[in-house]
Amino acid sequence: MRFDILTLFPEMFDCLVGTSILKRAIERGHVSLATYNIRDWTHDRHHTADDTPYGGGSGMVLKPEPIFEAVDSIKEDGAWPAPVVLLTPQGRLFTQEIARELAGPDRLILICGRYEGVDERVHRYLATDEISIGDYVLSGGELPAMVVVEAVTRLLPGVLGSAASPLDDSHVSGLLEYPQYTRPAVYRDYPVPEILLSGNHAQIARWRREQSLRRTLERRPDLLAKASLTPEEVRFVLKNSARELVK
Repeated sequence: MRFDILTLFPEMFDCLVGTSILKRAIERGHVSLATYNIRDWTHDRHHTADDTPYGGGSGMVLKPEPIFEAVDSIKEDGAWPAPVVLLTPQGRLFTQEIARELAGPDRLILICGRYEGVDERVHRYLATDEISIGDYVLSGGELPAMVVVEAVTRLLPGVLGSAASPLDDSHVSGLLEYPQYTRPAVYRDYPVPEILLSGNHAQIARWRREQSLRRTLERRPDLLAKASLTPEEVRFVLKNSARELVK
């Protein structure tokens, strides 16, 4: 899969491609990533990519011309009909489900907003999707773009060492992940649950599922409405919900 990222600060992505999972994915040929400086498609000697908003107001707005022309250039280089994703606070809230959706195409074009935003014509006539990573304020779309790249890359076949690894992550099943432990079995008098030392894989699987249900109920009960639960698990949730109400 290829990621094409339009930004005013391409150097911000150096740390992303040089470390961890993405670095290995690139080395193994599962992923390629290219960054483009939006200023390279400006036409004045100062490489002006932003301007004051029509109608007045504070801040600066990214101009449409360099963004449109940059996307045109990328698409001429074989990216058509790649999705064009604008990272913006006005976009749909990024979730694991959306990450799976974006992992489908062979190529993604990501536009990183800056300043007070981008010209509305980019929203209306260029972007095919708009994504936000949360209801808070950032200086630009670079960090959200990194989040999208990381989440999507993890879902690509062959990227993770174990095919089961992404299946156990929080939010993949609709629930938060169960507690994880490793050696030593006792640390500062804090022991690992005995069930995990039993070697009984069926009981361990059952314990982990119950812990996922319990943790989701305690921390993110809103997720349970969309989770796929068996009748037994529904009863477990209702029983433990009643206990929470009694406290």
